[in-house]
Amino acid sequence: MDYYYYSKGKNSAWKYIIVGLVGALIGGLIAAYIAPVYLYGNIIPWPELPPSLQDDAGNSRDSRIDLPQNQGDSIIPVIAREITPAVVGISTVEIHYDLFFRPVESMSVGSGVIVAPNGYILTNDHVVGRARKITVILSDGRHYDAKRLWSDPTLDLAVIKIKAEDLKVAPLGDSDRLVVGELAVAIGNPLGLRFQRTVTAGIISALERSLPVGNVIMQDLIQTDASINPGNSGGPLINSRGEVIGINTAKASEAEAMGFAIPINLAKPIVKSIIEHGRFIKPWLGISGIDREIAAYYNTKVKIDRGILVGGVEPGSPAYKGGIREGDIITHIQGQEINTMAKLRMVLYNLEVGQTVEIRVLRDNKERIISVTLEEMPGS
Repeated sequence: MDYYYYSKGKNSAWKYIIVGLVGALIGGLIAAYIAPVYLYGNIIPWPELPPSLQDDAGNSRDSRIDLPQNQGDSIIPVIAREITPAVVGISTVEIHYDLFFRPVESMSVGSGVIVAPNGYILTNDHVVGRARKITVILSDGRHYDAKRLWSDPTLDLAVIKIKAEDLKVAPLGDSDRLVVGELAVAIGNPLGLRFQRTVTAGIISALERSLPVGNVIMQDLIQTDASINPGNSGGPLINSRGEVIGINTAKASEAEAMGFAIPINLAKPIVKSIIEHGRFIKPWLGISGIDREIAAYYNTKVKIDRGILVGGVEPGSPAYKGGIREGDIITHIQGQEINTMAKLRMVLYNLEVGQTVEIRVLRDNKERIISVTLEEMPGS
């Protein structure tokens, strides 16, 4: 009898185990296949792709480089493989003077990114702006002397050129479509050519940042926690599609993991003009302006809720001819909202000299629409 009850108990236990396994299997099938189909699109909306992976209509679009389907860390090696050949080292020689006014040579190293197959390279002004000699080092070890075609210290951007053909080019993205939290990959030469083409990754930490650099306040910068160090300057910041969305320019010395990049949309029209015309044909409005960020930084008495306060208008300039006057507040150009001088430049640079544009201003709290025909900036 003891054996009987023991055997019976053992068989019952196995029955419970088998029933439990079958139930778990059925439950797993429901959780894996039935529940998602019911929940997503009914109770929970289907997850959307980030803007960088959609076209203008919101549909998914193919990548410009062969990236993995699933977003994540597996993308980074592909980005590094595809974009690194388009990143260059830049070695410069500058002339300084000692206390006795004797010339002294100094060398420095930065980064750049190839934007055209025939040798056009985008970098920072502070990398090449004062250089007496510029040498570009390609990823395959070749060295070329470079010529500076254009440089602007207020934008901290520069374009140089080498005599080479069939170079690897980094595709340029759309920095206006960035969202905080998406992938950011930086490639450059931190601390010199010894660590050339270092790849670091992080996220877009913030957008539209302002940063005082010397006597200039740089605006609309992209903030990232991808490691950026001296020598990274001029190198690309890249999105998950393998597109350049910024040019690395600075890091916060008093903090960790706070790097900054210039939005690529500011540089694209400059590069396009230089490639097509040999120089940057700079559209000119002819105003000096102050925005909310600048007013707050300098603690001025001027209070600006939106737009750009016109602080001065050059006589004979397109703005003056069109009727813009000191004290006006520019809120829109060609329908695009303007709240910083950086945004104003970005919009202007994407317009053409000779083009008549519609500018919306506030004057005495009343909105006016003024037509202005852009001219090329004198001396540009």
